[in-house]
Amino acid sequence: MPNETSKSKKSKRSRRAAQREAQREAPREATREDPARNELISRSLESAQQCLLQQDYGTAFVHYLLVLNLAPVLKDFARESFRFTLFKWADELDSLGRIQDLFDSYEQALELYPVDEVIVNSMGEHLFRMGFRDEAAAHFHKALKLRPDFPEAKENFYRVANWLVERWHFLMLNDHGRNRKYQLAIQRAVQEGFSTVLDIGTGTGILGMCAKKAGASEVYACELSKTMYELGCEVVSANNMADSIKILHMKSLEMEIPKDIPKRVSLVVTETVDAGLLGEGIIESLIHAWKNLLLPPPNPEEPLSTPSQTGRVIPAGATVFGMAVECQEIRRHHRLCVPAVGGLDLEAVGEIRSPVSCSVDADESAEPYTTERLSRLPGGFTALTEPCRVLDIDFNNVQELEGLCCSKTTRLRVPVTQEGVVDALAVWFQLHLDQENSISTGPQENTCWEQAIYPMQSPAHCSVKCGDELLVEVSCRDAYLRLCCVAVVRDGQTFHLDSMEDDDGLISQSNPEVDLCSALASLQTRHDTPANMFTLECSEIALLNNVTYHNSFRTALDKLLTSLRASQETQDPEVCCSEPLYVLDVSEGFSVLSLMAARLGQDSGTVLRAYSSVEKEQHQALLQLLGQSNGVEESAVEFWLSQVDDESALLQRPASEKLWSAIMLDCIETCGLIRQRLMEKATLARCLLEDGGRIFPERIIIHGLLVEADTLLQESAVQGTDPTLGFNIAPFINQFTVPVHVFLDLSTLECTHLSDPAELFTLDLMNTNNNYDSRDIRVRVSASGRVTAIPFWYQIYLDADLTVSTFSQDSHWKQAAVVLQCPLVVNAGDWVRLTVQLHKSSISITAVREEGEEATAAGNASA
Repeated sequence: MPNETSKSKKSKRSRRAAQREAQREAPREATREDPARNELISRSLESAQQCLLQQDYGTAFVHYLLVLNLAPVLKDFARESFRFTLFKWADELDSLGRIQDLFDSYEQALELYPVDEVIVNSMGEHLFRMGFRDEAAAHFHKALKLRPDFPEAKENFYRVANWLVERWHFLMLNDHGRNRKYQLAIQRAVQEGFSTVLDIGTGTGILGMCAKKAGASEVYACELSKTMYELGCEVVSANNMADSIKILHMKSLEMEIPKDIPKRVSLVVTETVDAGLLGEGIIESLIHAWKNLLLPPPNPEEPLSTPSQTGRVIPAGATVFGMAVECQEIRRHHRLCVPAVGGLDLEAVGEIRSPVSCSVDADESAEPYTTERLSRLPGGFTALTEPCRVLDIDFNNVQELEGLCCSKTTRLRVPVTQEGVVDALAVWFQLHLDQENSISTGPQENTCWEQAIYPMQSPAHCSVKCGDELLVEVSCRDAYLRLCCVAVVRDGQTFHLDSMEDDDGLISQSNPEVDLCSALASLQTRHDTPANMFTLECSEIALLNNVTYHNSFRTALDKLLTSLRASQETQDPEVCCSEPLYVLDVSEGFSVLSLMAARLGQDSGTVLRAYSSVEKEQHQALLQLLGQSNGVEESAVEFWLSQVDDESALLQRPASEKLWSAIMLDCIETCGLIRQRLMEKATLARCLLEDGGRIFPERIIIHGLLVEADTLLQESAVQGTDPTLGFNIAPFINQFTVPVHVFLDLSTLECTHLSDPAELFTLDLMNTNNNYDSRDIRVRVSASGRVTAIPFWYQIYLDADLTVSTFSQDSHWKQAAVVLQCPLVVNAGDWVRLTVQLHKSSISITAVREEGEEATAAGNASA
């Protein structure tokens, strides 16, 4: 009897060969079968190629669509040309603001090439640039699924994964105490008869599954994020609950009965709370739920009403606490702390503040608070008051919830217990799940929540001493919890931090030479605050406060300009006096480097034209005002974006026959990663320099060390092999594990250093011949333990002598760390070999422990 398996294989090979031959013959077959159709295909293909030569990408794209729809057999043949045409046409549409046409083009392309990872990734890049982060990250993730080793998609995905599945999901699932308390509260409620359940903001579905496991008869859930909705469906299905838990991809505010769920439920479970408790909209969600989705709460007049007739919410309520703190790290990110940087006086321009503010005159886009983990702030903090109770909320009282949104501002008097400067109000809460179970998010707790920080934004410098009282206004305007320190009470007098008036509005202007004046002096307030007020991002304010950075840049620029002047004088003294030097600053966001260059040129008598790439009108106004107050001629600094036709092509000549004397590149993101396309920009910038011109910085050295840090593991993936509360969740959410931790404060990271710092990699922006793609280094282990991560930072060389570190006390940059997928057990004296590779802006690190001539692979991560 013949071997059927062998026959089958031969048959398959024959079929594949026949298919390939058919593909080659398809155009000829089409010609024989339909000459007119084939003539149209041939002419359209030729027209597409002609349009490409003429850079008419829109018409070329239309021709390719026609060809590939009529002759799908040509898809492989035309793939590269089609991609090129699509990307050029998309860039053109983007520059013209034709966003809908851009996405329509990508949709048409994906209909032809639905599994083309390059097109999928490119569409994600456009989505990300336009602010559609969730959709962008989903495209990057899809591209990686199609091709796991696709470096561009991997780099993009790592950079936006925090928006796809936020890192607190991992911390939350690793928080066994928190998970168990929620499970107990839900179990108790279901056993008491609250057996129909709605999980609002279900995420992975864990709370809904807890309800079903406890015996709930009906469980519904809703999730707004598309990615988390799909993840939740996968998890529920994997735990054999797909038929008993219905997950809806929508806001709870949009849910209706009986359209979405058949009847009102008796229990709502949710954890839609942020560090400020109310910022995820829990008040609005619960008011809507009580009115439209939940059974009514128990009636005190009918104590015998059964749970099946009444509704309940878990968590049952919350208590909010707050205290005033002094913290240099918070201060330098929200207020201007230095009078001058790089030779520029900053005090004359007015008030510069961050966009985080609760004041009544704050911009509509202002956030009322930011978040920090107080225990990890560099330099620590000092509590100036005892924790005080700010607010109590009963989530099972709909009248109280409605009143909270429209209630008037209340005022608290908080005694000062420690002398210092009030930099912020720190807020946390205790979440009461039921009568027996509660969760605290306080600064002393090890939870997945950070604390809410309300920075001081008053022009007054608020110094306080024991015996003072702070007047704190509390409100819930716009469904956000808002706290604002408005005044200090000292010795019976009230000093308002903005208006400097007492409660009657009389004291501050009536007699400034008596007691009030001395009190104001002790508060270090200023009467001459200019009327101007500018808003900068927190990272931009921290940069402006970085004196070392600016002074180093000033010195490096001065050395370069001196060298170029000397060179000009040697070649032609007459030209030296008339030929200008050109300096370009292409920093991201607000930067004063161009103004520093203009001031240096003016002080030295050098004809210099400086260009700034700042884009926002407010940034330009601030730069102009700084120039005026520092005596810099208005014509000395120009805005480069007004000089170029294409904003995406910032790096070009200053004039048709001119070259740059200096180009300042922004190389490192605040989060601690190398900026995308840095080396491409450096290559282009080198071509635009005059003889003797320089790129700043000229070189970057990456430093790192081996550490054992369980915290980084907890924040990177669900740990362990045991199911979470008995549910299989980890394999699904760990798909979104990103082996890089950004915005890291290495100085306060709870970790054990297992080696000394080592030089990992060098990026030479001035000499491309010195660069390489990969480097192996050997690191000596100094202490026994488990290598779980490799934190890294940068030494930025402005020139051969002047450097700036991203790991210093006044750095506006954070650090980053690659987290090893499998921790590496080492002993003191061992050697670990690190292979560091650079692909575009992405650094990957592989760690191997050396054992004689053998080595055991331990982990792989990239940033």
